[in-house]
Amino acid sequence: MRTSIRPRGARGTPGKLVIAALAAAAVLAHSMPATAQGTVVTRATPAEAGMSAGVLAGGVALYEEAIARGDLVGAVLLVAKDGKVVLHEALGWRDRARDIPMEPNTLFRMASNTKPVVATGVAMLVEDGKLAYGDLVREHIPSWDNYRAGFVNIGHLLSHASGLRIPTLFLQPYMQPSAEHPDAPTLQLEAARFGHVGAEVAPGTTYSYNNPGYNTLGALTEMASGMPLDDYLDRELYTPLGMHDSYHHEVDEKMDGKLDRMSVVYYERNGEGGWMPGWTPGDPPQVPFVRASGGMISTADDYVIFCQMFLNGGVYGGKRFLSEESVELVTSPRIRTNPGSDGPAGYYGYGWSVSQEGVFSHGGSDGTNAFVDPSRNLIVLVFTQTPRGNNPVSRFREIVNLAIEG
Repeated sequence: MRTSIRPRGARGTPGKLVIAALAAAAVLAHSMPATAQGTVVTRATPAEAGMSAGVLAGGVALYEEAIARGDLVGAVLLVAKDGKVVLHEALGWRDRARDIPMEPNTLFRMASNTKPVVATGVAMLVEDGKLAYGDLVREHIPSWDNYRAGFVNIGHLLSHASGLRIPTLFLQPYMQPSAEHPDAPTLQLEAARFGHVGAEVAPGTTYSYNNPGYNTLGALTEMASGMPLDDYLDRELYTPLGMHDSYHHEVDEKMDGKLDRMSVVYYERNGEGGWMPGWTPGDPPQVPFVRASGGMISTADDYVIFCQMFLNGGVYGGKRFLSEESVELVTSPRIRTNPGSDGPAGYYGYGWSVSQEGVFSHGGSDGTNAFVDPSRNLIVLVFTQTPRGNNPVSRFREIVNLAIEG
């Protein structure tokens, strides 16, 4: 367990998007009193946070009705304003066939909600001088040193602007153990294979959501930290933040015996209008090793802490995890995600989707959604494991905003 956060330095040049102000801000944070270093998540009534309990109840009713119709199997809803959790409701079931209800502390497969966490780990390594956003991947992984992959940098990977168009999580089949690589397959070995495929378009020019890019970031994190990805994130983020229910592989021995608290994931309807289990706790993991494109397992209680750290400008509970400059950098638009669209412009930063209004958010393909609104000091989490259901998340967010009084 890390008992203190060391001052984070800066490395590189402005061309690599790393400036000395990062180090100065980190040093300044250590001179601040602990009381000024970040709101800690607490429980409160809606009125204590300036919100209407009645309007919030209307948002909960949306999900009660959706579950009653069979649109979803279950959900956990959490709303926090000014660091105060004013709504935390568990609805429906985490295992319908066994009549096990959804509970507030249910563990969810977070899928791509893993990406903001991995991007945070990368940002911490940048502040520690072990990586830089402008680093070419080939500087760390020799197989990327070719004309197809040689100009992809870490910033490109973080913003999905790498030019990679590999459609799967990893190249198939996985590497098999050999005399040279007896531990295959591993995250680092599989990420090295992406370099031979490389980019299809010039890096930095277009957005294309790409899981192999984030798996490469996980490999770089392991190389820079000298630790397995999950161990690094646990030491640097989860343990000091108090995120005691966050893991990265759905295997009981890696989850402190908490596997039975995970929800079933429902992908397909059956012929009677219900839902069929697609993954059940105890089934083999989707990938045989820890990855960075997804794989996080967490609870609403844990993920709201992670989001609050961002709202706090990189600090939580008297500890600094990121400088304010790093928080602004990773949550700022880097590349437009929907060029040519008639609708509102969408952007991606370094690990977060970013709206025109400055809300940063992310979703996961197994049914989780997280929204952080700095203008309202608001966090909204909607966690389900019915990813193909009819989820009224947009309407729920509208109701939550309407619940803010004054």
